[in-house]
Amino acid sequence: MQMKKQSFTILLIAVFLAGCAAALGSVLLVEKGVIGETVKVAKDKYGYYQQLDQRYAKLNQLYDDITVNYYKEPKVEDLETGMYKGLVAGLGDPYSAYMTSKEFQSWNDQVLGEFEGIGINFSMNSDGEFVILSSIPNTPAEAAGLRAGDRILAVDGKMFSDVDLLSSAIKGKAGTKVSIIYERNGKQKEVSMKRAKIVTQTVTGKMLKKNIGYIALSSFEEHTAEDFKAQVSALEKKGAENLVIDLRDNGGGLMNSGVEIADYLLGEGTITYLQDRQGRKEYISSDKNATDLQCAFLVNENTASTSEILAAAVKDDGTHFLVGTTTFGKGIVQSSQQRQDGSALKLTTMQYFSPKGHVIHEKGIKPDYVVKADEKDKQDKQLNKAVQVLETK
Repeated sequence: MQMKKQSFTILLIAVFLAGCAAALGSVLLVEKGVIGETVKVAKDKYGYYQQLDQRYAKLNQLYDDITVNYYKEPKVEDLETGMYKGLVAGLGDPYSAYMTSKEFQSWNDQVLGEFEGIGINFSMNSDGEFVILSSIPNTPAEAAGLRAGDRILAVDGKMFSDVDLLSSAIKGKAGTKVSIIYERNGKQKEVSMKRAKIVTQTVTGKMLKKNIGYIALSSFEEHTAEDFKAQVSALEKKGAENLVIDLRDNGGGLMNSGVEIADYLLGEGTITYLQDRQGRKEYISSDKNATDLQCAFLVNENTASTSEILAAAVKDDGTHFLVGTTTFGKGIVQSSQQRQDGSALKLTTMQYFSPKGHVIHEKGIKPDYVVKADEKDKQDKQLNKAVQVLETK
């Protein structure tokens, strides 16, 4: 083992020095070989190398201790992945994560609306619990009885503290089995189901009454805005002059998709603005072209992220109105950057605000008409209220 450690150390120093020279353009003069007595470094780079030593010396010591003393041969790749994941986990932000190539591909597939899994949307709440926001219709999750509000406790007997790791564990090849332990109303239950290919239909619509149409948005994905506009057009041809847009249990998705829908529904003005840690602001606006339809939006405690951008813009604009309960409160934006090896960093980089500057994150949006729903209700009180208000306008 000692020989292996020495060989690794030699290789590490060689790679480190070569990498520094290539990256920084500095000239390194090495005397008596890589492990010689003297390494001459350009003066202006000396502070940089000191910083590297201060920042990573302990990590290197831990690495040596593990590789030398662990009771069996560790996988170097797993150690490296753990280091990267641990660094990001140190932020304490459940929405930021380091993803391996496989994890990033799985996450990207879901964002684009097609993946293999059981068909649920979930998020982590402020207590660190994984809460199901919705079960996609006609999927294994819906068939197994999983529904919004259920708390995921374990997957295949394993507990998780990272959103993306849990998501990766739930997904898998179609036809394979997965077991979920969840909690509902204080009672735990375990269900087993076979994964399937999930093709998400994010937009559904129908006529409610003679002049009132209804559109449900389950998430915001690549084609959601396009499908939404097509559904609006179809309902208008059937006589819709008013529209109920259902954002309940919509956990979000692609921000651009939600912004495009907001632009379609609202007149000229600010949809939202984003702000980074330096206080720099980025405004996203809509043009003067907008639909003539009067719209009511249904929201609840599982309406999150991109859905809240749309809901906040609607409330501040005042042309349309919200019905339901206060939304989830996820007012932050993640940016993903893929590395050359296929891995990626998903990092919370900005916070977004309502057009009038109201904070959304961890507060949510209170609707214009507060109507609470109960599982025991025989009728959809929130939908009925939206229709009632539309009929009076």
